[in-house]
Amino acid sequence: MRATAYHFQTLKEDPSDAEVASHRLMLRAGLIRRLGAGIYNQMPLGLRVIRKVEAIIREEMNAAGAIELSMPVVQPAELWQETGRWEKMGAELLRFQDRHGRDFVVQPTSEEVITDIARQELKSWKQLPKNFYQIQTKFRDERRPRFGVMRGREFIMKDAYSFDKDVVSAERSYDRMFACYCKIFDRLGLGYRAVAADTGAIGGSRSHEFQVIAETGEDALVYSTDSDFAANLELAEALSLLPSRAEPSQAMQQVATPGLARCEQVANLLGLGLDQTVKSIVLAVEPEEPEGIAKGARLFLLLIRGDHELNEVKVGKLDGLTNGFRFASVEEIVQGFGCEPGYLGPVGLASEIEVIADRTVAQMANFVVGANTKDFHLSGVNWGRDLAEPSRVADIRNVVEGDPSPDGKGELRIERGIEVGHVFYLGTKYSEAMKATLLDETGKPRLMEMGCYGIGVTRIVGAAIEQNHDERGIIWPVALAPFAVVICPLGASKSQPVREAAEKAYATLAQAGLEVLLDDRDERPGAMFADWELIGIPVRVTIGERSLKEGRLELLKRRGMQASDCAEEDLLEAVRRLLSS
Repeated sequence: MRATAYHFQTLKEDPSDAEVASHRLMLRAGLIRRLGAGIYNQMPLGLRVIRKVEAIIREEMNAAGAIELSMPVVQPAELWQETGRWEKMGAELLRFQDRHGRDFVVQPTSEEVITDIARQELKSWKQLPKNFYQIQTKFRDERRPRFGVMRGREFIMKDAYSFDKDVVSAERSYDRMFACYCKIFDRLGLGYRAVAADTGAIGGSRSHEFQVIAETGEDALVYSTDSDFAANLELAEALSLLPSRAEPSQAMQQVATPGLARCEQVANLLGLGLDQTVKSIVLAVEPEEPEGIAKGARLFLLLIRGDHELNEVKVGKLDGLTNGFRFASVEEIVQGFGCEPGYLGPVGLASEIEVIADRTVAQMANFVVGANTKDFHLSGVNWGRDLAEPSRVADIRNVVEGDPSPDGKGELRIERGIEVGHVFYLGTKYSEAMKATLLDETGKPRLMEMGCYGIGVTRIVGAAIEQNHDERGIIWPVALAPFAVVICPLGASKSQPVREAAEKAYATLAQAGLEVLLDDRDERPGAMFADWELIGIPVRVTIGERSLKEGRLELLKRRGMQASDCAEEDLLEAVRRLLSS
């Protein structure tokens, strides 16, 4: 490919609305152009990268026995109503009506459609296992699209769905996809972690996220220093930091804390560590009562150590809170505690308010809590003596750096990641809702066991840039680069030897099957080099009269900006060596 016959347009200045490196560099390098909020044109260079990602995904999915199909972007509402997701999905599900007033959605994912296909096409256990996949455009009506392709509204995703006759077979399909994903991300050349994760809105009972490691990642990943334990922060189990509860050694007393509503402020006033304070959080659950009966919300008091943070995903799995909860209003708190927020505590509470203590809090002694009186706290509080044991003890906090690993091996560390893939074991969540059954070995109908497996194709492009860039621009892993090599002839319009050497180099590399671009734009060297460093082509071959007279060509490896040279006749071998190193 010759640069003058191709199309790309770079920008010298950073776009004003770009918040992260990938967004900024994709716009500057001409990979994308904004059409609307969270909606982008994929320009020729960007599309080449996307096709590289898709090709690797397709090869590995096919090798793992998955079968490609394509499902419509526009889907009838009836299927989504069958599963209940028409109501549950919320505003992210883009709904519209056609000219006849019939409801449709623009697909964010395709569990409903694929289950409909399965219940029509798969009738016997002998047809299983099956795994269908597509690489297709999706749309989610994000409230605040940002970060370019990282959180756009329209995106390309690979989604796959497995169908099995029983749990054992479904687990094998899950493990097969997990291994397939590892091969995909290895081939993409990305640094990643596979972490245990919450199943979220998709549902199911087993789930792993594939996270590209990047400082700008939105997700916190937890891993052990001495084992292969890894999990999303939402799911990572937090053990008690105290092996046992100490005996009371202080008398409980009320202390004045005027205007000091935060644990940090109270700890500073009393000269204590933040780990001696307990934070009180009040949650409310709406009652499930027959129509016409009005009752107030049920209140829960959750207790975590002052230096810890509540984990709402864990809380949402506790009995009584699984159907949804919210933070209690000021009015509800005043009614239940007789005090405004900031001075709440578990001592002397009404019996109808259930107290749930984090594991560490349940082992604490001589701690500080709110006194349920404005501008006052209680110090020297102890379980059993000053207040009843908590109604429940549960893991309700986020882990922190240095916590013991839940598998008993090493300590926990935390790093940032960008989710680019997710595998779920769904069980019968969708097959039951949509009555997708088959005949088992005994001839009896049985619900199909399902799994679903997604990879964000366009998000991978952004994540790769977040992980691979410097002050000059993008540094592509070779597997993703739009072109592997660019040839930059200096002063070609004025030098026949340079033109001839450039054409010869171009022919040599192209005939060897390398994706090579010849920059024939007659640009100044500085502008030429800046463009390709911004775009991130892995290897640059520079041809100038001076080096030709010495019988050599200049090479530059983009990663690390490592310069070298080679004889003209050794060009192919030298380039291949740089691409593979």
